[in-house]
Amino acid sequence: MNTTSLVIMAAGLGSRYGGIKQLESVGVNGEIIMDYSIFDAIRAGFDKIVIIIREDIQDDFMKIIGNRLIHSTDIPIHIVFQSLDNLPSGYVVPAERTKPWGTAQAILSAKEYIDEPFLVINADDFYGKDSYVKSQVFLSNSILNLKKPKFCIVGYPLENTLSNNGSVTRGICKCDNNGKLLSIEETFSIQKEDEFIAGSDLYGNKRLLAPSDTVSMNMMGFTPAIFPMLEKKFVNFLDNLNSNSPTKSEFLIPVAINELLSENVVDVEIVKTSANWFGVTFKEDKQLVEDSLYNLIQKGIYPKNLWR
Repeated sequence: MNTTSLVIMAAGLGSRYGGIKQLESVGVNGEIIMDYSIFDAIRAGFDKIVIIIREDIQDDFMKIIGNRLIHSTDIPIHIVFQSLDNLPSGYVVPAERTKPWGTAQAILSAKEYIDEPFLVINADDFYGKDSYVKSQVFLSNSILNLKKPKFCIVGYPLENTLSNNGSVTRGICKCDNNGKLLSIEETFSIQKEDEFIAGSDLYGNKRLLAPSDTVSMNMMGFTPAIFPMLEKKFVNFLDNLNSNSPTKSEFLIPVAINELLSENVVDVEIVKTSANWFGVTFKEDKQLVEDSLYNLIQKGIYPKNLWR
């Protein structure tokens, strides 16, 4: 069986939230969502944690959670930076670009720390214990060095991932009867409209969605085979940057995965979970997260003192 790592993407600007939402306290003792993610991952059997942040939030990160994790856990914790300057040779950051390059480049930031199957998550999403258990089983039994690598995506019903406080972005998954992913489409501005759920695709075209649609919440399992694939895709992304938006376009993991699927060079399995998802996209979401965590503590699913 393989050792496994958890990679946490915490470098987003959090512009819709209005601050560094990944570091907002939501637990009864000041814990943030990331505390619960790492707690669940360790319980599920993950062997190492890699956290991707921006260098400018390092001091806040270490004060709020970093130092606590280092002293409270028995597995390696690595802090790495996602940087605008981390580009392939010959490429430069466009003038006036301040926005991070996106989730796929974030994963590349962790490359030097990963030699084993790994699970990627967002820092500001609560995924639930069941999703970590099922992901760890998949990854620990993954076969390395396959000619056609096999990855996984944890799938949630769309209706369980919406916010009452504004629109959200989700990866809409299409899969066959055996749970094999056929395509994933990054879909934006998703929200309820009367009795319907609507969103828009990459080109701004409106899409009507079903409550039962399977969505990705950026909880994805990979082997190290993903790194050279993403490096090639990143070069392609940069080569076409001027025809898009040099200051705002992002290199997104769902888009990259969809391209790899269309090229038939990877297989991706949908791992469905019964876990409850919730997250902090807007400031108004915070109270719901606090209440949900408190209820889980009352039910005995989490201890009141998480790192005692």
